[in-house]
Amino acid sequence: MISGPESRNKIVLAFRHLAFEDLGAFADVFANRDYTIEYRDMGVDQVSTDEAMAADILIILGGPISVNDVGMFPFLADECTVIAERLKAKQPTLGICLGAQLMAQALGASVYAASKPEIGLVPIILTHAGENAATRYFKTIKILHWHGETFDLPLGALRLASTDICSNQAFSLGPNIMGLQFHPEAGPDGFERWLIGHHVELMKHGIDIGVFRQAYAAAQAALAQAAKNFLNAWLDGLVTKSIDPI
Repeated sequence: MISGPESRNKIVLAFRHLAFEDLGAFADVFANRDYTIEYRDMGVDQVSTDEAMAADILIILGGPISVNDVGMFPFLADECTVIAERLKAKQPTLGICLGAQLMAQALGASVYAASKPEIGLVPIILTHAGENAATRYFKTIKILHWHGETFDLPLGALRLASTDICSNQAFSLGPNIMGLQFHPEAGPDGFERWLIGHHVELMKHGIDIGVFRQAYAAAQAALAQAAKNFLNAWLDGLVTKSIDPI
């Protein structure tokens, strides 16, 4: 497990692309482990490589834009550069949805449109590696998906999970680096903000918001517990010894 000098607070630095897509169900786990959470809003806040490298944990959160939208959102280029440096050093990094796609791109893999959008509560299929990783806690539940793109498996990474639509739903690269295309962090509080904020997208794809709300409400307790179990297991497996760069 990650630890530092007693005189220094452990820092979780979260790259956030939408105000309501935050750490959600993960926040309590970090608080219970005496981490201080610091958000940086991408496209607004300046983020330096030094700041990212100094954090104990880097979490790269989701958002509705594409990693390929750099022409419209130039900050993506700088964000990807910072992420690449962090991954090169094999420092603890977790990406969620867009975050996982940014990690994949930073590792040299392609990110592109999936065969169709995947929005809703869908079970994932774990690989053998996934059943022996922190992702094992998602084996028996339907989990929240909200993406229209996917990515190739980065060189050297282990595939942990897939669905019928996206073969690469989760990957790891050693104990410290993990990308999840799905959303375990979307906790029981605040999901209505997701429905409001993504209303146009939901309507575009013919998704009944009332049905979606009801399904998530029924699943949220199990989802939140699985998210906490997952994060605790991932944190317990982190290593801080010096290792060769990627």
